[in-house]
Amino acid sequence: MSEIEQAPHTGRTIGRILLAGILLFAGLAHLTFARSEFQAQVPDWFPLEEDLVVVGSGIVELTLGGSLLLARGRARLRVGWIVAAFFVVIFPGNIAQYLEHTDAFGLDTDAKRLARLPGQVGLIALALWSTGAWRAWRQARP
Repeated sequence: MSEIEQAPHTGRTIGRILLAGILLFAGLAHLTFARSEFQAQVPDWFPLEEDLVVVGSGIVELTLGGSLLLARGRARLRVGWIVAAFFVVIFPGNIAQYLEHTDAFGLDTDAKRLARLPGQVGLIALALWSTGAWRAWRQARP
């Protein structure tokens, strides 16, 4: 039985459900109660209107969160890579929040904004580990 066909590892399953919950909550927050906070985080240099970015990223987060819960087999591996890529794509916004000294979500000091950055790396790692994407990639290498 291949790695993909095996029953999921309990720790990875819990991690995947946790990450899905984070994305679903964030997506809901983007579209409803925290919309203005997320708008404040869109860097001034970003070429799209702030609300469009917030609504679009909220929809993406809802889609990714649902996909983490529903995807199976090879699709789950692809979802892992896509979720990790999403966290990489939005990382410059987190860096901009630090560099531009933007207050949002209680991140009202440079120390707090800087402390948040490693968490993004953790989310990338969680996406790859919890979906088995990293393990499958390592096993497929010669």
